[in-house]
Amino acid sequence: MPFLAAASAARTMAKKTPTQLARTLASVVDAPKLHAHYPVVPGSLTAHLQLRSGETFTGGSFGAASATVGETVFTTSLVGYPESMTDPSYRGQLLVFTQPLIGNYGVPRRTRDSYGLLKHFESERIQCSGVVVSDYATKYSHWNAVESLSEWCAREGVPAITGVDTRALVHILRGQGSTLGSLSAGAQPLDAASIAWVDPNADNLVAQASTDDIRVFNPAGDVHVALIDCGVKYNIIRSLCDQGARVSLVPWNHDVMANLSAYDGIFISNGPGSPTHCTETISQLRRAFAVYQRPIFGICMGNQLMGLAAGLNAYKLRFGNRGHNQPAVDLTNGKCVITSQNHGYALDDSVMPEGWARYYVNANDGSNEGIRHLEKPFRSVQFHPEAKGGPLDTGYLFAEFVDSVRAAKQAGLAATLSEDCSASAQAATA
Repeated sequence: MPFLAAASAARTMAKKTPTQLARTLASVVDAPKLHAHYPVVPGSLTAHLQLRSGETFTGGSFGAASATVGETVFTTSLVGYPESMTDPSYRGQLLVFTQPLIGNYGVPRRTRDSYGLLKHFESERIQCSGVVVSDYATKYSHWNAVESLSEWCAREGVPAITGVDTRALVHILRGQGSTLGSLSAGAQPLDAASIAWVDPNADNLVAQASTDDIRVFNPAGDVHVALIDCGVKYNIIRSLCDQGARVSLVPWNHDVMANLSAYDGIFISNGPGSPTHCTETISQLRRAFAVYQRPIFGICMGNQLMGLAAGLNAYKLRFGNRGHNQPAVDLTNGKCVITSQNHGYALDDSVMPEGWARYYVNANDGSNEGIRHLEKPFRSVQFHPEAKGGPLDTGYLFAEFVDSVRAAKQAGLAATLSEDCSASAQAATA
């Protein structure tokens, strides 16, 4: 049984510490620093990718004539560059596409759905700080395209480089881990000594990506879900609304405890950067865990925040898991699913807090892919069941969550233990 074998191997890996989980591969640390130059068409603008570790890549510029610094990360996704580039989880990062040809189907029109959400983008603008590709397609062809990737990047002020040996670059990043990089357009690279190497993960990127105001989607929904916005992808909102939920999108530090009884369920979204900055959200969840009786679910950053609130620690992955082909094993049944992922941090689940269990585990590296409470309806996953883009193997998790919220409401389950006790006391004295 291949799934059972995968589950057994995943369980074995899940017992290892983060240090033991470090992947072994050919090292390039001791090799001479790579300086790669791609011949640019005469008259075209040159771009330069400079890693803080000393490697440089020179190619052609097809984005904004500007410069930026960010964490250089790679995605193995084959399609979906408009969705990836607008995913708030890529905020502050230089996004390297391992798929060689990028831009061949252009950029789609900004069509909105019945909920007012952009159909083909995961937020209102490009979120990554820069784009790195092997071969940019100067001519695009798609029935829904309205502009080229180059025009889009230039309009939104995002630098982009083509002609990079992305295989060599990814080999470097896998060897030494995600690395700060500088991407600039111009005849000459920037003076390395003058580059301000600012690590975006040192800032609270969630606070930057989150909404400032409460927004309501699908107001006619039969159950009310509070969606804590840590940098939410639009398809998460859409997926909840499609299941019939009324969704109140609230800021990352919103005081949900002040009005717990108003929510039939709580959902925590994905988001960029380190989860350790979100102390207010963690505190809110920790308090909610103690008294809330209705369902709580988290995705990606939401998984990490729920884990921290439960008592786990988070650590930074060497180079993260980003792409549309990550296998995750459901430890409740041994089933392996292919998932869309985008994260640079993970929970250390080597020792689980009392009352909690591992839910999913990554079949490649054994890192945590989800947690669940053993008695209360609280659970979370590290991957993206809403995909967009990516496989749809786990879209059922949205239906399961909203169905559980609906069942709790129909059963008349009180929001908190205190409300339940109060109702019981009133019934006893009636």
